[in-house]
Amino acid sequence: MSGRATVADRVLQFNEELATTAVEVPAGFNVINPFSGPLKGHVREVTTSFYRRFYDDHQPRRLVLGSSPARRGTAVTGVPFADAELLKSQSGIKIEGYGISRVSTGFLDDVISRYGGRDRFYTDFVMSFVCPLGVSRTNAEGREVNANYYETKKLTESLRPFIVKTLKRQLEFGTDTSVCYCIGSGENFKFLSQVNTEEHFFEKIVPLEHPRFITQYNSGRKDEFIEKYVGALRDGRY
Repeated sequence: MSGRATVADRVLQFNEELATTAVEVPAGFNVINPFSGPLKGHVREVTTSFYRRFYDDHQPRRLVLGSSPARRGTAVTGVPFADAELLKSQSGIKIEGYGISRVSTGFLDDVISRYGGRDRFYTDFVMSFVCPLGVSRTNAEGREVNANYYETKKLTESLRPFIVKTLKRQLEFGTDTSVCYCIGSGENFKFLSQVNTEEHFFEKIVPLEHPRFITQYNSGRKDEFIEKYVGALRDGRY
């Protein structure tokens, strides 16, 4: 494509950079990189189709940042908060064995619908992560499970330079930095706020409760939280 790079160009280039990024983590943790893993060919097809579909323009967008990709969600598909079944319906590309509907994806789908649908939502926002590569650990039963970048102080400090560097890169998507939305009103918001105080990435960060917290512990208030999300996304308020 000739001329100035579109948002799609910039996001896809960022993903290509992540494909060759090596990140050291403490013993007991592993980094999950969908862009260099065994499904990287499918991930490249899916992400190219997705971003060309919704982001092939120069429209400034605000960032919506989760903590890090889930082991069987975004860490498989490469598209934040979109599982394989959803991406199959959008791109026609099937990733075998990963058509599981994720809790976070389902709630955010409802938020997107209430906001006005995918075309409208993706015109206004780019969804991504504070730590754009996934992290896992082995539990007491010997199974690999999701881990958060803030799980231990040692893990957080080892990832901090990578996180700061990649946050700077995500501002180069053509990001509107007047407000950022943080999915996870606890440790994710706390860490991002600390980094923002030092780096001055965003004028304001709006915390939003994590979909897992909503669906597992406050399912009866789901509509209330959807309205809270939509209200915040429309005007940047809590």
